[in-house]
Amino acid sequence: MDRNTILFNATDRGEMKTTEDILTSVYDALDERGYNAIDQMVGYILSGDPSYITSHNNARNIIRHIERDDLVEELLRAFLKK
Repeated sequence: MDRNTILFNATDRGEMKTTEDILTSVYDALDERGYNAIDQMVGYILSGDPSYITSHNNARNIIRHIERDDLVEELLRAFLKK
């Protein structure tokens, strides 16, 4: 049995790199399913309830790569340009 460690590159598994990539992917999945993507994402950010996010295209799991408080902080900084 081969017990050598195998290293995987995150990009090889298709993982998103940036918050923008993640939010865009989730937005697109919600939009494809006919949801009001902004309302659904706001609901998720405010409540933490993952059922606001569709499982289509693995969006529900993808958005969990971002901590909600970090996301709010990043959104505020971008909006206020600080």
